[in-house]
Amino acid sequence: MNNSKTISALATGEGGAIAVIRVSGANSVTAVDSIFTGIKNKKLEDQKGFTVHYGFIKNSVGEVVDDVIVTLFKAPNSYTGEDMVEISCHASGYIKNEILRLLAVNGVDPAGAGEFTLRAFMNGKLDLSQAEAVADIIASESKVSHDLAVNQIRGGYSEEIGGLRAKLIELLSLLELELDFSEEDVEFADRRELKELVQKIEAKILSLKDSFALGNILKNGIPVAIVGNPNAGKSTLLNKLLNEDKALVSDIPGTTRDLIEDSVNINGVQCRFIDTAGIRETEDMLENMGIKRTFESIGKASVILLVCDIADADENILKVLNGMDLRDNQHTIVVLNKNDKYKNAVSANRITGLKKLTNLPVITVSAKYGIGIDELKQMILSSVGYKNVIDYSSNIIVTNSRHSQALSGAVVAIDRVLSGLDMELSGDLLAEDLRTALHYLSEITGDITSEDILKSIFANFCIGK
Repeated sequence: MNNSKTISALATGEGGAIAVIRVSGANSVTAVDSIFTGIKNKKLEDQKGFTVHYGFIKNSVGEVVDDVIVTLFKAPNSYTGEDMVEISCHASGYIKNEILRLLAVNGVDPAGAGEFTLRAFMNGKLDLSQAEAVADIIASESKVSHDLAVNQIRGGYSEEIGGLRAKLIELLSLLELELDFSEEDVEFADRRELKELVQKIEAKILSLKDSFALGNILKNGIPVAIVGNPNAGKSTLLNKLLNEDKALVSDIPGTTRDLIEDSVNINGVQCRFIDTAGIRETEDMLENMGIKRTFESIGKASVILLVCDIADADENILKVLNGMDLRDNQHTIVVLNKNDKYKNAVSANRITGLKKLTNLPVITVSAKYGIGIDELKQMILSSVGYKNVIDYSSNIIVTNSRHSQALSGAVVAIDRVLSGLDMELSGDLLAEDLRTALHYLSEITGDITSEDILKSIFANFCIGK
């Protein structure tokens, strides 16, 4: 990786009145000085870091391109750890392109995707998990996903992983010290105490690994499939959940033939609702295509709302449920709709019986009049483990699949250590498995990494970040 070159890129998106162009590298101040004239003709290279300067960008013949504000950062006190300049200009396409062209003429190269944050990692301003959290902050669409990313970039997650690494290093050093005195048969690490310590470390790693199921949902939102027989009120329920007329509603069965979806924020969590075609046997080719997509949506959903007419027989509800082939990690809620229409068709005993029959949570609602909708929303969140009382901004929750895989690898290695202790294996064999666990944890923070991993991570960043 070549960090010797100076790079530039537009750091703001399309639209708006102001644009920001970032420049970073050893030549950044000199390059901007060559096209910038301050109101007092002071050179940027003579100014202190963390200062702001007003002036003009001029082309090679002295024509003013734009009046700008330049913010100056001196190494190592910048985002990248290098000399950095940020040029705030008017957001005209011509102005932005012309400034970038003038920088290129003065030896500045275009930045690649995520190259500013990559340099921040390479220069020790961020560890790898914090760098990944930068992309998560940009992509966050809910308060919860934002709070999780902020906590990660502030180092809470890194501190947790660092603490686990420090404990593994301490245990490893004791075992390696034994190897140095192997001829004297000295034991520096009491095996009973060692096992207790390893078990505590494993419990913490397992807790982090298991948090990924919830963390992934909080980060990316909850996909919710609304399924059931035709005319059960699925489209009406979608409209009420979204609080808008997204889907057409009709008393004619089978009118929903394609997927209709939209997202809504519930208590800070993004939920993506998908209204599907009613499940039934039909000779209509288009409706059959819609039913096929229904089952595809069921396979991708974290939560399934099985919407039934409240007057449906329990056996019919069970038949639809058994035909869905759900995974263990999916959560289903039986929604008995139209309780405004069939007031005498439901009782507490029937709901209790249906819960026992399906072994699922059951709720009665009126999608038409909005009765029970707030309770249903809370059931959706609770089904995936979300709790309002938890402060997700301060809790350590894994949201990154790469981290989850690394934690899984560490658990496997720790399990081998515990098995080795039970079999009274020698310290050198135990140490080897401890090194493997340490390697996996180090991959998370980037203490151990490869160029291929870095390319994969930063390729998903936007240019200018």
